[in-house]
Amino acid sequence: MMPLALVVVLSYLVGSFPTSIIITKIVRGLDIREHGSGNAGGTNVMRVLGYRMGIFVIAIDILKGYIATMIVTKLMYGPFPFTNATPFTDVTLIRIIAGCMAILGHVWTAFGGFRGGKGIATAGGVLLGLATIEALIALGVFSIVVLLFRYISLGSISAAVAFPLTMCLRHNVFHGELQGYHTLIFFSIGISLLLLYTHRANIRRLLDGTEHRFTKIRLPE
Repeated sequence: MMPLALVVVLSYLVGSFPTSIIITKIVRGLDIREHGSGNAGGTNVMRVLGYRMGIFVIAIDILKGYIATMIVTKLMYGPFPFTNATPFTDVTLIRIIAGCMAILGHVWTAFGGFRGGKGIATAGGVLLGLATIEALIALGVFSIVVLLFRYISLGSISAAVAFPLTMCLRHNVFHGELQGYHTLIFFSIGISLLLLYTHRANIRRLLDGTEHRFTKIRLPE
């Protein structure tokens, strides 16, 4: 059991686990950040090591976000260290804080010179715990965009935009029940803006027509 400060630190360290760096070092003896796009994420692992290793890395990165949000927070004890002025219960707010720290840990990993991935997979794990329906819809958007246009980055950007948009439509148009919506919508927009920031180079390449495109997408056998 631990206070909030240690939950924050542990969540950051969970997010910082450098999955792609470790896997490429073990499998090929390489630093993933010196090959392919130079990004320490699952997509680049696909380019360098193939689809199976790439999907494995993405799965672990999703798990990091989910663990920080839904498991690490169970270790907290003691009173909340500040006034909770949100509509969330204390535990939900702790999960949001822990999830944010995991994403920051993935993007700026303490175990890789603060050069990590772009945070999509880890954010997906966080959002899967906090808003499962919206996260699954965003995953569907990602899959459709990648299959249609063959740009992983465009799929990631589309999913980042789709998540808060889906939340907004579900609550305001379809009147779905979402506890703490008026706080969670701002959190989801903030996460989306962070993910767009980490994809800023991809956005430039997409606009310039120089972004790497998968000419063939194969499911692992």
